[in-house]
Amino acid sequence: MNRSRSIFPFASRGVWVASLLAGAALLVEFAGAQTPTASERAARAKALKALPKRVGPIGVIDPSPIPTGWTCVGNCGTDSLDGVVTLSPFGSAKYAWVSTNGGTNGVGALPSGALGSETNGSTLATSVFAATAGSQLKFYFNYVTSDGSGFADYAWAELYSSTNTPVALLFTARTVPSGSIIPGTGLPSPLATLSPASVPIIGGAPTWLPLGGSSNTCYAAGCGYTGWVSSTYTIATTGNYYLKVGAVNWSDTNYDSGLAMDGVTIGGVAITTGTPPGTPAPSSLILTMLGLAAVGIYLALKMRAVRA
Repeated sequence: MNRSRSIFPFASRGVWVASLLAGAALLVEFAGAQTPTASERAARAKALKALPKRVGPIGVIDPSPIPTGWTCVGNCGTDSLDGVVTLSPFGSAKYAWVSTNGGTNGVGALPSGALGSETNGSTLATSVFAATAGSQLKFYFNYVTSDGSGFADYAWAELYSSTNTPVALLFTARTVPSGSIIPGTGLPSPLATLSPASVPIIGGAPTWLPLGGSSNTCYAAGCGYTGWVSSTYTIATTGNYYLKVGAVNWSDTNYDSGLAMDGVTIGGVAITTGTPPGTPAPSSLILTMLGLAAVGIYLALKMRAVRA
């Protein structure tokens, strides 16, 4: 997440403290995916050489712009009807996506911390929105993966406060050879209500442009997509928040995975454009300026009194 340098360094001290506290969250113990064997890795490397290369000039497919005020680290964009990913039940003409294809090293792991074998990935955060206690945050997502076997890529969604503190893990999805993809095997339990609550993979090599060269390929059992799943979470405390989703490769950077997302609403109102996460709210900035003005007036009066 990009941060502009404040002209009032001490005014942003609280944001940095909150960020440090968020980064100190305990790591979650991983109990899920297998560790690939040496023979699996060798077979995988051989198969990778035969993949068709469907990449653009910079190695990223369909870099359509994300909504104004949203923030991407890695590879994100918007897309419409494309391969196995249809338009969502929300009815938008386009949906947002994140992909490990063209992702950034060290990005995309769970907000609570990496589990041990994450490599590269991407995150996408909405603009900041205000929510009252009891209002519902809703959205749809669709997990797509060309990977399989012990290479357990995963995706997630987290609600953050506007001060960048994780509030609630809303869903997880993970590549596994069989069984339910959602919630993700070996990942923390999500707090949102998901419908359907358990989702097996719709198997087969998924065709989807955000996967880049991995589109229309399948490494092993587990590749495919989930179809659209709805997520609903009730906000507990009135405040300012943003939603962040991420996708990450596991064990290597081959055979990519991604996540489509659409219909993000709070209290029935769509979250489209707005203030990017990490930007001071106008009210906070005004209070800071008023405080500085008061200090200036006080010092001026004190100097005048000394001269008198």
